[in-house]
Amino acid sequence: MTLTVELKPVAGNLGFPEGPVAMNDGSVIFVEIEGKSLSRWKDGAVTPIAHIPGGPNGTAIGPDGAAYICNNGGVYDFDEIQKGVRIPSSKGPSDDYTSGAIERVDLATGAVTTLYKSTPDMPLLTPDDIVFDKKRGGFWFTDTGLQYPDHIQKGGLYFGTIDGAPLKKVCTITTPNGVGLSPDGDTLYVSDTIFGRLWALAITGPGEVAKTILPDMPGKAVQTLSGFHWVDSLKVLADGNVCVGTISMEGGGITTFDTKTGETSELKVQDPFTTNLCFGGPEMQDVWITASSTGVLYHGTWPTKGLPLDYTA
Repeated sequence: MTLTVELKPVAGNLGFPEGPVAMNDGSVIFVEIEGKSLSRWKDGAVTPIAHIPGGPNGTAIGPDGAAYICNNGGVYDFDEIQKGVRIPSSKGPSDDYTSGAIERVDLATGAVTTLYKSTPDMPLLTPDDIVFDKKRGGFWFTDTGLQYPDHIQKGGLYFGTIDGAPLKKVCTITTPNGVGLSPDGDTLYVSDTIFGRLWALAITGPGEVAKTILPDMPGKAVQTLSGFHWVDSLKVLADGNVCVGTISMEGGGITTFDTKTGETSELKVQDPFTTNLCFGGPEMQDVWITASSTGVLYHGTWPTKGLPLDYTA
């Protein structure tokens, strides 16, 4: 099924935008992975909030009103495959790659501090996406792992808190990317990039999910896309369905997964690396989409309501 939403480009010439967050004042903040920054769009203008070395990849607002950033450590080099279209290189981690981190940005001052850094006991490879869980007093985030031309270092799902309590590694997932909570807060949805698959994990406690019998199966498979499609970051709708940024050289977009039936619908976007989206506005039907490889932020009106996040600012 194909979905039709009229999209208007509201910002361009961005450095691989990702992690959009709709703010209470009508603005949208987002990271630029290649641009190494956290920026704000409002009323047609983009202004910088903070310079973030490495690779800022995902963003969420915490209970203190600050922005929390998944930093992938500068893992990507970017290749221009055609004029105006830049995608991550397939050669493996960049020469500048170090390790990942979770960072806090004070939105008033732009000050950046490190909340969690990689350690030998808890290595963080490429943190990617993040969602706060008010019910359990912390946040879940994905680490996509490392992809080389001939092998993969698997990623994982983690749980942390803003006071820096010891991280919990929840489970290993091959290439976890987007992460979001169901409306009742008891199911965690995680997209698994290279398989084009959406997982549903039953939450049993802070940093804990129900165990499964089979290896490489962190939960219930909602659906696996046919053909060669990658899935990126995600947001949950008020009706419980899940919208996932979809990467395809045949044409990227937003795939909506029906979490009850597994059926999918697709909104085409003029960008092969359509990575993320967010919902906002008074009816939670304003949608902003990051078209990363062409460096564009789009705005439109979604036919159904997005699910409000636990914290806004």
